[in-house]
Amino acid sequence: MKAKLLVAAACGLLVSGAVQAAELKVLASGAVKEAYNELIPQFEKASGHKVAITWAGTVDIKKKVAAGEAYDVIIVASPEMDAFLKDGKIAAGTKADLVKSGVGIAIKPGTAKPDLSSGDGLKKALLAAKSVGYSTGPSGAYMQKLFEKMGIADQIKAKTKITQPGVPVAGLIRNGDAEIGFQQVSELIHEPGIDFLGPIPNDVQQITTFSGGIPAGSKEQGAAKALQTFLTAKERADTLKKHGLSPG
Repeated sequence: MKAKLLVAAACGLLVSGAVQAAELKVLASGAVKEAYNELIPQFEKASGHKVAITWAGTVDIKKKVAAGEAYDVIIVASPEMDAFLKDGKIAAGTKADLVKSGVGIAIKPGTAKPDLSSGDGLKKALLAAKSVGYSTGPSGAYMQKLFEKMGIADQIKAKTKITQPGVPVAGLIRNGDAEIGFQQVSELIHEPGIDFLGPIPNDVQQITTFSGGIPAGSKEQGAAKALQTFLTAKERADTLKKHGLSPG
């Protein structure tokens, strides 16, 4: 009888655990893709929750949120997250700064490496390049402003190439459509078929914070918060660094 009671109790615990385990739907920027593809399975193993991620560029993330698509966690650049909060798309008090990323630069293999010791060197490289690529995300928006600040926007306009939302700039470089390209370091660092040179010079660098938020309509608030807590733990720092990111 005692053995039967123990088995029944164990089954009860299993059922209880199954009920508590959540299936989280996450909508996330490609800037965190490589790092989180490594970290999310660790979270699933530790928590018992399952995570399904939709990767998208900033433009498409905004469209999906505006259309009312249901997710449990959204990860996007901090300014966009603030806008979602203001519009009531994200539950108050759930924003968490997850990672920081700088803008990186890459060139077509075989191309002469530019002087990246300063913004002036980068300016000369931009003027000399046959074609320049950037994204529709935060890095691309910043580079457009930087071109204006450098006073070369009109001079290089005809040779600039912009990727489709969510499409890596590395593709432009591999295909020969861009001799030099810019995107978040984390989105260039592991790409094959390009020569990744590192971050752009410090005197013209832009650091973007990517934040996570929990939609007001999520039915998995507890599990979503657990995911945010896991991703922001100090133990994740080495993994983030490996993928060109730093803690938020």
